[in-house]
Amino acid sequence: MNPVSEEIDLSQSFKAYDVRGIVGQSLNAEAVEAIGAAFVDILGLSGDTVLVGGDMRPSSAEFSEAFARGATYRGANVVMLGQISTDELYFASGQLDAAGVVFTASHNPAQYNGIKMSKAGALPISSDTGLFEIRDLAQQYLDEGLPVSGDAPQGSVARRDVLADYSGYLRSLVDLSAIRPLKIVVDAGNGMGGLTTPAVLGDAVLPGLPLDIVPLYFELDGTFPNHPANPLEPENLRDLQAAVLEHGADLGLAFDGDADRCFVIDERGLPLSPSAITALVAVREIARVQAAGEASPVVIHNLITSKAVPEFVTRAGGTPVMTRVGHSFIKAEMATQGAAFGGEHSAHYYFRDFYNADTGMLAAMHVLAALGGQELPLSELGAEYEPYVATGEINSEVQDKAGATARVVAHFEGQPVEIFTMDGTTIAAADGSWWINLRPSNTEPYLRFNGEGASAEVIEPIRDAVLAIVRQEQPTD
Repeated sequence: MNPVSEEIDLSQSFKAYDVRGIVGQSLNAEAVEAIGAAFVDILGLSGDTVLVGGDMRPSSAEFSEAFARGATYRGANVVMLGQISTDELYFASGQLDAAGVVFTASHNPAQYNGIKMSKAGALPISSDTGLFEIRDLAQQYLDEGLPVSGDAPQGSVARRDVLADYSGYLRSLVDLSAIRPLKIVVDAGNGMGGLTTPAVLGDAVLPGLPLDIVPLYFELDGTFPNHPANPLEPENLRDLQAAVLEHGADLGLAFDGDADRCFVIDERGLPLSPSAITALVAVREIARVQAAGEASPVVIHNLITSKAVPEFVTRAGGTPVMTRVGHSFIKAEMATQGAAFGGEHSAHYYFRDFYNADTGMLAAMHVLAALGGQELPLSELGAEYEPYVATGEINSEVQDKAGATARVVAHFEGQPVEIFTMDGTTIAAADGSWWINLRPSNTEPYLRFNGEGASAEVIEPIRDAVLAIVRQEQPTD
């Protein structure tokens, strides 16, 4: 490999939790080959198995092969998994107890690709656990070329399809065989949900379930010809909402590009918040593990999920534990606490029985089981878990994020509020009627606002006042 450091600066694509860059600009095959070599060297994987897969993006197959070249050159035995969702990687990493990577840029546009990495057992790799060391060594390999391997044997390459095992494992965790018949619309957004949905919920791999699936955009196409594979943006749910109404469906599911997140639409075409899904699944998981003899199961939630989540967890006999936003924090806390389940406002759902990793498909199966196990429509079932009114996340472009936050704190001085700074700044009414959180983005000039109140009349004036303070023009020197 020839040095190409003039072309690629890996600091542009290595983020706190994964790798994400523009193909041909901040990420190319030579860089990926160097990353594969560094991955093996930093994690000490020479002689061990390394799993490699990719999503449906045009560059994922090429990048998978390049990573395998670098990894085998440094002595790893690579198992190529082919096209996979991100949670398929986590399954394989946990089931086979092997480190691995999946090439994906999740919900980002077509010109992007990236890498999500896992240690053996589906343990996350972040900037705190080796990601930046991998970056720095890979940059060195780009600058200087890979070291001569000497007499050390190069690793082997094998191929394995894990889709059937993944599907069977998920079905073993949630039994959908006896639910009432449901019609569901699934929008895969041309992402990997187009592969995993027919395998897990349909009859492509296993016997059929009492589900009539109406597919939207199941064709694997990393150019995203229909809409971006980012269900967090309301405009990307419009086709699904229309199809749910058109087909008289019981619910709709939307997956992001790498299918590790799932969003839920009720029979009226209205979304259920990820906090409501977190509460619903938490209650089910608490009941399941209590039936197995566990006294007070722990459920993790980040600090900007609805306060209904810890309330439902406590009511069900569980122990809620709050953590910062971000999958590495959640997964670390899941392991430390031995938690049964964890959920985030962004529709990431984590399961102890899924190696503490996140899987949108398993969360969707819990929703289907809950809906199909009784006769109420999803709108009525879901309303129970959404007693409060949330603002959603609102971004403000602010250069002086700390200054803007300080102005908001000053605004509430002398009022009956509590303030804490676990992740950004949270201000909560002493009577529990509302809370807000301001969190600075680490990578963009944004201050992220989230809030919730007992009613729209309570939270909306607070939202408007805070955003006005955040966005007010400040004098420049």
